[in-house]
Amino acid sequence: MKAEIVRFADRIREAGGYRWVGIYAVGRNEISVIGWSGPDPPAHPRFPKERGLCGAAAASGSSVLVSDVASDPRYLTTLGNTRSEIVVPVKRATGQVVGLIDVESDRVHAFGKEDERLLEGFAFQAASFWK
Repeated sequence: MKAEIVRFADRIREAGGYRWVGIYAVGRNEISVIGWSGPDPPAHPRFPKERGLCGAAAASGSSVLVSDVASDPRYLTTLGNTRSEIVVPVKRATGQVVGLIDVESDRVHAFGKEDERLLEGFAFQAASFWK
């Protein structure tokens, strides 16, 4: 992991008081973690582009917020005790999704519109990692 991306994940985690933050690169066929901040590494550091809530955000180009991951069949386990997740796409100026910010909580209904706005601001900043 690049130290700069790990520091960025740390900043996001601190700003929101989040338990776990992952920064993912969206490739042609797969999504892969390039930096994270939290208690453990993700269970799936790489996975097919169409899988999980990350895949849904990459495909739609929009944020995906799931208040209870147990009720969403798209959920792909990152940490075993995750209950809520929000994924915000990182886009180039052209609109192409090149990355994702994935935030997870061990509480149901942990995220709201304020979190989405905060993370969208970070996603705008993160676009610089994909020059």
